[in-house]
Amino acid sequence: MTVQPSDALVLFGATGNLAYKQIFPALHQMARRGELALPVIGVARGGTVEQLRERALQSIAAHGTVDPAAFERLAARLRYVSGDYGDAATFDALRLALGSARRPLFYLAIPPDAFGTVVTGLARSGCSNEARIVVEKPFGRDLASARVLNATIHQAFPEADIYRIDHFLGKEPVQNLLYFRFANTFLEPIWNRDYVDDVLITMSEAFDVQDRGRFYEDVGALRDVVQNHLLQILALLAMDRPSADDGDAIDAAKVALLQSVRPLSAADVVRGQYRGYRSTDGVAPDSRTETYVATRLAIDNARWAGVPFWIRTGKCLAVTSTEVRVRLKPPAHGLFDSEAAGRPNEFRFGLSPQVFIALSALAKVPGEAMIGEGVRLVEDDRPSDTVAPYDRLLGDALSGDHTLFGSQAGVEASWQIIDPVLALDLPAIEYECGSEGPGDAGPDGQRTSAPSVLAKRTGDALRPVGQQHPV
Repeated sequence: MTVQPSDALVLFGATGNLAYKQIFPALHQMARRGELALPVIGVARGGTVEQLRERALQSIAAHGTVDPAAFERLAARLRYVSGDYGDAATFDALRLALGSARRPLFYLAIPPDAFGTVVTGLARSGCSNEARIVVEKPFGRDLASARVLNATIHQAFPEADIYRIDHFLGKEPVQNLLYFRFANTFLEPIWNRDYVDDVLITMSEAFDVQDRGRFYEDVGALRDVVQNHLLQILALLAMDRPSADDGDAIDAAKVALLQSVRPLSAADVVRGQYRGYRSTDGVAPDSRTETYVATRLAIDNARWAGVPFWIRTGKCLAVTSTEVRVRLKPPAHGLFDSEAAGRPNEFRFGLSPQVFIALSALAKVPGEAMIGEGVRLVEDDRPSDTVAPYDRLLGDALSGDHTLFGSQAGVEASWQIIDPVLALDLPAIEYECGSEGPGDAGPDGQRTSAPSVLAKRTGDALRPVGQQHPV
């Protein structure tokens, strides 16, 4: 069956931060490439279409260079409906603004607690017929609220017309994880528990929560990036080969993997909070919200049984870097020196800000002795994204392509992993800004003040984020 593209884009929250920071710059790029051939209708409280066009221009200028011709094309397509989301008249006005459009895409760039009101208004006015809807993370605060949120949206939209957007999946380096795994013959025979010792996924940020204190206080690191971004990376790294290259098949493979991840327990988690976080605007003076988290995850399937997957993320750390490291087991019987014990073969995927794929291995040092040194056998340095994630994802949603969007089953499987520790009153260990996080890194890489299940892990799994691995 041919998928029909959307014939209008309706942006709820058109005057908000998300539209300003991400959506208007994406629309500008689409207009620059000649891909914006539909009306764009902003919906928000107060203001006029002229004010919306001015805000769009300010947004584009703040996040890049304005192409006058492209902006003129975008501005000509902008429409505006001013009104309260709880007022039926707002949706009647929207229906009129849609005109002849019959397959609109509704983008909810609004807080999740307003979703129900908007969905009800769309359904009552008939706007939701044959339409699609895009919803932003967070998809709930836990498993129970995610299910309530899904039920609310399903009142007017079937699952096939719901697009849960996670901008991480729109990043070129993240997509390359999927491609690299299944486009190369050499990887599959070793991508399992027989050869992989452990996997470390790191997302470290050198900056603090800035002006997002009120938001961050309500979510914390586990909800903000682990439940969505980092578990999505885990799924791409560890899932079995999808049955096809379409969105449904890829999503089914990711869901199957996430459903096999053992739910976290208190012993699997270290939480931290950087010094000074409590003085941030919008943060409680006695806050226990984590700005750092390290977890150990286990996957209960035949491919990965016994292989620890480590996830680390935090704000106000030493460096800003998102990276994956897949460390292989040493040879069963070392033939030469003992170098292999300290320098294991390792795949590294740099996702941001450096983008690369590298394989670390050992080669002989010139000379009489059979002594090895670390080398990089393969390295593929690439520039950062040429197409911004929101640009790519918005275009996919308009065309009806689900490949880079999450499903209800995937969202619920992710929440099932972290749900058991969300309600626990686990301590948040204070750490200094610019450090490597809570606890001290011993000479063997141990975290001396972390819970024992994490502290016993030697080697690189919890090594400082900013320390370069020898190659």
